[in-house]
Amino acid sequence: MHDMALPPLVTQDHSLRRRISNVLYQRRTLTLFLVLVPPLLWFGVVYIGSLLMLLSQSVLTFDDMSMSVTRDFTLQNFAQLLEPANYDIALRTTTMAIAVTLGCVLIGFPMAYYMAHFATPVEKGFFYVGVMLPMWASYIVKAYAWTVLLAKGGVIYWVLDKLALVGVLEAVLAVPHIGGDTLATSNLGRFLVFTYIWLPFMILPIQAAIERVPGNLLLASADLGAHPWQTFRTVLWPLAFPGVVAGSIFTFSLTLGDYIIPKLVGPSGEYIGSMVYTLQGTIGNMPLAAAFTCVPIVLITLYLSMARRLGAFDAL
Repeated sequence: MHDMALPPLVTQDHSLRRRISNVLYQRRTLTLFLVLVPPLLWFGVVYIGSLLMLLSQSVLTFDDMSMSVTRDFTLQNFAQLLEPANYDIALRTTTMAIAVTLGCVLIGFPMAYYMAHFATPVEKGFFYVGVMLPMWASYIVKAYAWTVLLAKGGVIYWVLDKLALVGVLEAVLAVPHIGGDTLATSNLGRFLVFTYIWLPFMILPIQAAIERVPGNLLLASADLGAHPWQTFRTVLWPLAFPGVVAGSIFTFSLTLGDYIIPKLVGPSGEYIGSMVYTLQGTIGNMPLAAAFTCVPIVLITLYLSMARRLGAFDAL
């Protein structure tokens, strides 16, 4: 039988692919560049570009008479951020973001520690499902569900009534800046909703960080006579701190930018996210809305710089 020769086109195609493969194999930098170009273009053009376009509008002028934006350069929008009403919005939002972050750490760290060091494989799977299951539900559905849970006559009030703790709740709601007429109209209720929604973003990074802590270090600390609190403070907490920082970035930044929960739960008063939504969507004052977006950007930048100085990213 005669050997069948490949068609010239197929031979040339194989030869071309072989040459390209050899070039990419020999020039790893070129290969890495070609792989990274698409995501970098997306990140640089779509994300960074759109953000810079938004921030560039913060130095434009909004004409109150015509309700339109003009190209006149001004820094008045940033000066308005220091006005008492706007400063109060930034302070209120930042305070809630800090409180939610601390609450998520206090609740999430024990759960993450148990998942990492004590839970059996079956229990760990149960905890993973329990932590992630709320993330699969719609954000809007969860927020509206909490308005029903926190309302007077809702489930929480019913449980507290059965436990004879309604008087304790009313005493807490009477505290200024924390309480309100009901849980649904109090800062405490708003804090509960924020903590519930962002808690998974804190538990999972802490659990991953604690799992990287060798168990023999904790045993060695106990063998050397350290009390449980000393072991936590000098061994476990420093090694798990990067996970805490990673989780706090989510809880802090997400609370800063949220605009739905402040509209549904809690007392009246704007947050940064809801203020940006109102300025841009209702009034059309895009320059002032863009100036407001600089506040969370600056706060997150300062927080990351502080965390970096503390060495929180060294073990990530």
